[in-house]
Formats: sequence, structure tokens, C-alpha cells
Amino acid sequence: MKYTPKTIDKPTLCFWVLAMLKFLFFNLMWCLPTTFVPFSTLEMYASAILVSLLLVMPYKFFRLWRTQVVILLLLDALLVANLMYFRTYYTAIPLSSYAISTVGNLADFKASVRDSLRWSDLFFPLTTLVAIPLYLHYRRQTSRHGTLFLPLFSISLLLLVFTTLVKGGFTHTYNKMRQKAYLCSSGAVLYTVFGSLAFDLLEQDQTLTEADRSRIEEWLRRQPAPYAADSTLTPRRHCIVILAESFESRVLERSVEGQEITPYLNRLLADSTTLYAPHMLSQVKGGRSIDAQLLLCAGLLPIQSGTYASLYPDHTYYTLQKALKQKYGSRSYLLTIDKLSTWNQGVIAQSFGTDTLIAYRDFELGEAFGTHRRTGDGSFFEQCRQKMERGDIWRPGESVYMQLVTYSGHAPFVLPEELREVHFSDSIPTKAAHYMQTAHYTDRAIGRFVEYLKSRPEYRDMLIVITGDHEGLARYRQPLCESQGGRGLVSPYQYTPFIVVNSPVGMRYEAVMGQVDMYPTLLSLLGLDDYPWHGLGQSILDPSKPAFAVSPHDVVEGDAPSDELLQQAREAYNVSDLIIRFDYLKELEGGD
Repeated sequence: MKYTPKTIDKPTLCFWVLAMLKFLFFNLMWCLPTTFVPFSTLEMYASAILVSLLLVMPYKFFRLWRTQVVILLLLDALLVANLMYFRTYYTAIPLSSYAISTVGNLADFKASVRDSLRWSDLFFPLTTLVAIPLYLHYRRQTSRHGTLFLPLFSISLLLLVFTTLVKGGFTHTYNKMRQKAYLCSSGAVLYTVFGSLAFDLLEQDQTLTEADRSRIEEWLRRQPAPYAADSTLTPRRHCIVILAESFESRVLERSVEGQEITPYLNRLLADSTTLYAPHMLSQVKGGRSIDAQLLLCAGLLPIQSGTYASLYPDHTYYTLQKALKQKYGSRSYLLTIDKLSTWNQGVIAQSFGTDTLIAYRDFELGEAFGTHRRTGDGSFFEQCRQKMERGDIWRPGESVYMQLVTYSGHAPFVLPEELREVHFSDSIPTKAAHYMQTAHYTDRAIGRFVEYLKSRPEYRDMLIVITGDHEGLARYRQPLCESQGGRGLVSPYQYTPFIVVNSPVGMRYEAVMGQVDMYPTLLSLLGLDDYPWHGLGQSILDPSKPAFAVSPHDVVEGDAPSDELLQQAREAYNVSDLIIRFDYLKELEGGD
């Protein structure tokens, strides 16, 4: 009898090799800006082989070649979408985003989506198109018997299971990996995108163990006691927060080619009653703007995977809004020209204690440009002022917390020519020029609005907080810093400003702080030191506060901390994740 070597029949082999190439190319693109450590692990290759074999089963066992092509196209869409998401958020698309908001968010940010695409992304659909002529050429060379498909599948499965069990199991290994400096964002590479989704699914149904409870409480015990503000301070009872989209500290107090980028904010910074911290490290994660609201309003850090507003919108949050209401009977307003469905913003605002939500359909379209042509900052602030003057919001005698979320600073920062008041020579990189022009536009809009607030009779008792929701340049930063025109013009650091106008404590805080430190600082400035939750940060009014901060990607900025302090700051992310995920704050006595 003639011996026939065992192989995978050629059509199946073609489909499988192309699927494998997609995963390997995806891993390569993912690792370029991070680390190639995953390429030295067995898990990466075993998971890629296993999943690619699973994906070609429709053809291997049922000869459904058209179905197989559709599956490969869907895989292309999934991988490209995750690469685009990663280029901004440095993580895979969380499971919750597929369920409620991915399609809506992509629709709202078309310009940003286009800006995230790369020519290299064409590799994915092109490899699927190649599969069609290859199949037509090899379709007669098909065998249902004597192949290596099942042995290869079994070996890769055993390898993946063995290496994972040796390390403590899938969820333990994945959690441990997320705490490592060089592997924290590598889950979608080590276990494929499907593995990252599986982890999100498994995490949803867990309960708080006694070990996790002890971990939270031990961390909280190690935190410094909440800072008690000087009793001679006159706290404010109105708080106006301007959350400026993608606004970085670098544009402040700066002139480029003889043009002042933020003239109005610069004048505010020179005022003796202004508190200003220029070196506030951005600590948002995948939720970006909605994470910034968590850091500012609740003093909590972003969760490890996914977005808290999508996964845990009904959990308990102790916030500035609730603290002001408890002490002064304040009414809380949220004003945004975005849709309330974006990042589940409407639901989470109510969980934060917001009374009135004024959003997308409540504003007329004006000075519209950029992503999805939302109302520009100039028109937005003007309409907010009009609503106040008419008494639609902030009625006479009312104590308020008012949060205004701008939009114009969203990437790709291209301001229409008719709105540009500063212009730069060709020696300035285009992206940097666009960013500064938009910052100048937002500065002008904020200036007009703050002048209106100063004219109100409540101003004497009003705190105005102006801050960026997160850094803005993201993937543009390194190329701009390395370019001839951008070197020295663009900051290598992800700092956003923390500005408090009409503060009872005027100061310039030059040390590094984190966004999570805003919450306890504002508690003191608003006379809310007796509120039961002081967050995971530390007030910058506290002279003992260490001058450093840690980003979600384990980047440490500021003075070199002791090992103990650094470990405490790093653990804060895991502790915050546990607090939010298991609704730990619901147990606080007197909680809402």
C-alpha cells in the first residue's frame, strides 16, 4: 500500500495560513508602540494557532467556502477596529463597548476614526481577497481524511491550557499580566482579541471575596488622614467646573512666533486668587472623558478593563455633586453638547447625583466643526450663558454644582479658517499648529464665559475649576517631539492643567500631581472636609503630599518616591477597580 503523508488539504491550509498571518500581523502592529515581549511567549503562538484553526472549521468540516470568506472579513473588521481603538486608548475594545456603545461612538467620532486608520490596515482585507483565487485554484485538492488538522488543534490547545494552568489559571494570569509594566496592555496579543473578551465576560460575575475586602481596607488604612483645611479659609458654596476636551498645560503661558496661545487663561493664572497646578498627570484610561469625570468628581481611578460608566452605571459613587447637595442643598447641572448615550453619560450622571442634564438636543448648532460637527465651544458657552440669563438653569438663591463639558478640542483639532485667530509658519508641524489654533479658540470661549460668571452676584461665593479632561496629543506626541519643528514646542509629558479661579487659597503648585488629587483638593476648597469619602488621592493643600503621580500604564512622573509610596500608588488602580466593580462604597455608613 502506498504511504500518503498526513497534511492539511490545500484549501484549508490556505484559509488557516491567512488567518494566522492576520493574527501575527495584528500582534506586530500592537507591539510596535509597546513591547515585543509577547513574541517570546508560548501563549501567543498557541492561542493564535488555536483560534485560527477554530475559525477555518466551516470550510474544513462543511466545505462552506463563501461562509469562510465572510468569517475572515468579520475577523478583519474586528482586528482593525481594535487596532484603531488601541492607537488612542492603549487597550482592546472592552466587551461592554460592543454591547452598548461602540457603533454609536464610532458614528459620533467619524473624523477621529479616519484619523486612526493606517495604510497597514489594508493588509487584513487584502489577505481575505487573496483567499478567493487561492481557493478556486486549490479547491480540487481537498481531502477529508488523513490530515494534521486535529493533531495540530489538540497540541495547541494542550500547550495553551498547560502554560496557563502552570501560571495559576486564566483569570489569575491575565490579572497578573495587567499589573506588569511591559505586559499591562498585551492581553489581546497573548490570548487574541477573543481572549480579552472572554476575560471581560468572566470578570463580570465575580463577587467580593474576604481577601479582596481586606486588600481594600488595608490600602485605605495606609492612606494619609484626610487633610483638614485651615479654619480661617472661606469655603465656596457654588462650584462651576469646565472640563475642556484634550486641553494640555503646554499651551498655557506660551507664545509661538509672537502669538500668545491662551491670553485669557494666562491673565487668570496671574491673579493672586487663582490656584494653578501645571503638572497634573493624565490618569484616564479607555473611557477618556468619562474617566476624567470619575477622577474629578469621585476621586476614583479608572477600572482595569472596560469603562465603569458602561459596566457599573448603577453602583454607588460618592461625589462632589452629592457632597455639595448634602451640605448646602445644591442643585447639580451637567451641560454637554454630546449625546447622553455616549459612554452611557446620561445614566452615570444621575448616579453621580446630577439633577439636570442639558445635552445634544438642547443646543442649537453653531460654529460646528470637527468630529460629527458638534456645536463649537464659542457657541456652546454663549448658549450656556443665555440659559442662565433666562433662568432656565441656576435659579435665584440656588446653590449649584455646574459641570460644562467642551468638545472642540477633540482630535484631529482642525479648526475652520474663519474661526482661526492665530496662524503659524510652515516650520511648525501641521498637527501642532492645528492643536494650538483650537486651544486659542477654546481659550477665547472660556474667557467670555468666565467674565460673565464674574458679573453674577454669586461670584464672591463661587469656585471656577478649569481643567483638561485628559492629554490631547496621544499618538502624535512622540513624532512631534522628535520632529525639528515640534521639538521643544510639544511637551513629552501628558500633563493637563488644574486651575481654580477665585480660590480661597491662591497658589501655584509646581509639583507633579495626579488627576485623582483634584477631588480631595476641591473638598477642602468647598468646605466639605466632613464628607465621608475623600477619594484615593491626596489634597495638594497638604504640605506632606508626595510630589509624584503614576499613570495607568505605570509611568511614574515627578520626584522619585520611596518604594513604599510607589507601591501604594500602583496598588491604587487595583483597589479602585475592586471598589467600583463590587460596589464597595455602598457599604459606607450613611451612603446614598
